[in-house]
Amino acid sequence: MRRPVLVPPSEWSDPRHRLGLAGELAALAYLTGAGWLLEAHRFKVGRNDIDLVMRRGDVVAFIEVKTRRSAAFGPGGASVGWKKRQALARVAEVWRIRFGRRRDLYRFDLCEVVPRRWRSPEVSHIPNAWRADRLW
Repeated sequence: MRRPVLVPPSEWSDPRHRLGLAGELAALAYLTGAGWLLEAHRFKVGRNDIDLVMRRGDVVAFIEVKTRRSAAFGPGGASVGWKKRQALARVAEVWRIRFGRRRDLYRFDLCEVVPRRWRSPEVSHIPNAWRADRLW
C-alpha cells in the first residue's frame, strides 16, 4: 500500500484549501484568546474530520469552522446540513471514547470566519450550534 504524501500548506495549489486553513487558524487564535485550550486540530476518522476540538475546564467543544470571502452566499453555518452534522457526531464519538474524561460535557460549536483586507478576520463563535443527543 502506498503511503500518502504530505504536502505542506505553503505548497497547496487550491486556494479554497488555503482559505480554509487560514480560517481555522483565525478561529483558533480567537478561541485561545477567549480561554479555550486546543485538544486537536483536524481530528480525522476515515474521510471525515473535526476542524478544532477545544477545551475549557470540563467543557469540550467540537468546532466546525466555515470561512467565506463574503456573506454573498449566506452565512457559513448554512452549509452545515444534517449529513455533515451526522459525520461530525461520529468523529466526535471516536474522540470522546479515545480522549474524553469522565466529567466532560460535550457540545458542537460553529465558528464563521470572514477575512478582511488589512485587518484581522472577523470571527463569530456560535456555541451549541446544534445538538447530537443520541450519541452520549
